[in-house]
Amino acid sequence: MKYKDLQIAVFNFSSRNKWYACQNLCPHKLEMVLSRGMLGDDKDVPKIACPMHKKTFSLESGENLNGDLDAIATYPVKIENNFVYIGFSE
Repeated sequence: MKYKDLQIAVFNFSSRNKWYACQNLCPHKLEMVLSRGMLGDDKDVPKIACPMHKKTFSLESGENLNGDLDAIATYPVKIENNFVYIGFSE
């Protein structure tokens, strides 16, 4: 999904029955690839793993779970009448 100059990765984590959104830009390689990453969890924290280098990020806080990169931006998601809404601060 694109909003202004941002590319947003949106995930339906079906095993949790929850949706998540984060920046699509990998802070390590500076490529728009997080939307192609693998979903999982780490100690019950939902995460996305970058497909390029397998660094993982919390889909709740954006924290780099490997501890060696900056956090990514995450966005609140709301489902209403089968539409997915992403919250942005202006």
